[in-house]
This record gives sequence, structure tokens and C-alpha cells, in this order.
Amino acid sequence: MATEDKNTIEKEINELEAQMLLPDFWSDKNKAQNILKELAELKNKKEGLGKYDKGNAIVTIISGAGGDDAEDFSAMLLIMYLKYADKKGWGIKFIHEHKNEHNGYKNVSFEIIRKGAYGTLKNESGVHRLVRISPFNAKKLRHTSFSLVEVLPKFSKLEERDIVIPEADLKIEFARSSGPGGQNVNKRETAVRIVHIPSGIAVSASGERSQEQNREQAMSILRAKIFKKAEKQKRCVEESLQLNKNMEIEWGNQIRSYVLHPYKMVKDHRTGVETSNTEAVLNGEIDIFIKNFPQPHYAPI
Repeated sequence: MATEDKNTIEKEINELEAQMLLPDFWSDKNKAQNILKELAELKNKKEGLGKYDKGNAIVTIISGAGGDDAEDFSAMLLIMYLKYADKKGWGIKFIHEHKNEHNGYKNVSFEIIRKGAYGTLKNESGVHRLVRISPFNAKKLRHTSFSLVEVLPKFSKLEERDIVIPEADLKIEFARSSGPGGQNVNKRETAVRIVHIPSGIAVSASGERSQEQNREQAMSILRAKIFKKAEKQKRCVEESLQLNKNMEIEWGNQIRSYVLHPYKMVKDHRTGVETSNTEAVLNGEIDIFIKNFPQPHYAPI
């Protein structure tokens, strides 16, 4: 949630608390009780801002425009985040992988296990753009690729109860879990894909051994996607369960560009932060971008 939203809530709380100090505050009991109720709601809202920041993060990388190049770029982004997590000593658990024959990724989802991972990485969400000489083009032409990074909060079982999704709104499909290049490695249909029909949001999970575990994992991601959509649109969860408009994973929507040719530069278009050390960035040195957003603070564990 934006800093200005927090400041507005804080200002409203201060104004109501000032009214409570007035000598005639209780002269109108109904008005006083309404003010107390409003104050409680504002404090709850303030406490709720960023309340999921302290948990784990679910990261999904989806290839956009660019074919094999985009899927290779998704693999580069995956390595970047895995190396970043490794440098921090954070745990990783894969949820779903859809590889191509070149070891690129059509999409991949994984959980980063660390207190505060979501709060740290949530601003990585958005379209990432790569400019380079294509290794898949015989003419060695410059190519632009796009991949979407989604960073979602990992809810606790208790928190998941706040987002109720009617079973009738779900389309659930099962398939065999696949290995690299689409090779089936499991004879049972343990992979799960869930589509939320009203919004069109689709999620997949195949990292667990059982169908039920993958279904739970997919539902967890679906709830997080709906929450993220509500947060972005500043709506309640119920409103965001309706029609969805997907962000186009293409030119014009990118949050960060990675240019490897004709010069070397990685630039974040939101903050203006840039560096020419592209190799370091792609090897997980992304704190230069992350630390330019307000960071949550947590007690050590």
C-alpha cells in the first residue's frame, strides 16, 4: 500500500483522537460512539496495511512476447532470484515448472521461505524487458523479450479463511506432472490446474507428490492472486473476484529493462536506478533496486 495511504489514515486517526479530548465529546453519546467505531476501523485498517509483508513469498515468472527468447529470459530471471535467495540464506520450494526443449520456461512458480520475503520482494512484480543479440536467431539480430514476474504473499491457513471462493466458480483440471522438456515423470495425474471462471485467473501446481497437496497449493496461489488484484485496484476481495483484465506482457508496461546490446545497463523505470554491471544483477545482485523502495523491518528469527 502506498505511503500516502498510510499518511492519510494516520491523519484521520489523529483528528478523531483530538475530538475525543474535547470537553463536550460525550455530550452526544450517539455521535461519540460513531467516532469511536470509526477510530477502531481506521486503526484496524492501518494495522492491516502490509500485514502480509512478514510472510513467505510465492514468485511466478511467465514468458510473454518473444518466443524462445522470452522463455530463455524467464530462465535467466529464475536464476537471478534463486541466486539472490541463496546469497540471503533463504529457502526455496518449487511449486510448478513448464519448461521448453531449450531449458527455457513458459512459466515457473516457487516459494521463497523466509520471514519478510514478501515484503522485501513484492515490488519486483511487473513486466521485465530484455534487449540482446538473440542466441536463437541465425542472423544474430538484436531481439527484445518480455517476462512477467508476479510476487504473491504466502497466506497462513488462518489467513486463507478470509478469502472464500465458491466451488462453483472453479474449473479444476488434472494432468501428469512433467519433467524438463515436457517429459512425463509421474504416471498418476498429480499436477493440478485451477481456473477461477469469473475472473479468468488460472494457476497451476505440480511440485507435490499427491494430487490433494497440489490442489491445496494451487488454491493458495489463487487466493493470493485475488488478494494482489484487490490490493492493486484498491478494492475489496469480493469485488476483485469479478472480471479480470490481464496486464499485457509486452512493450510499454515494463518496470525494469535489462539491456545487453548494444551497451550494458539494467534500469528500473519506476525509481530511475540503473547500473552497467548487468552480470552482477543477473547473478542475484538486485539489492540496488530493492532497497530503493521502503522496506519493512522485522525482529530477527
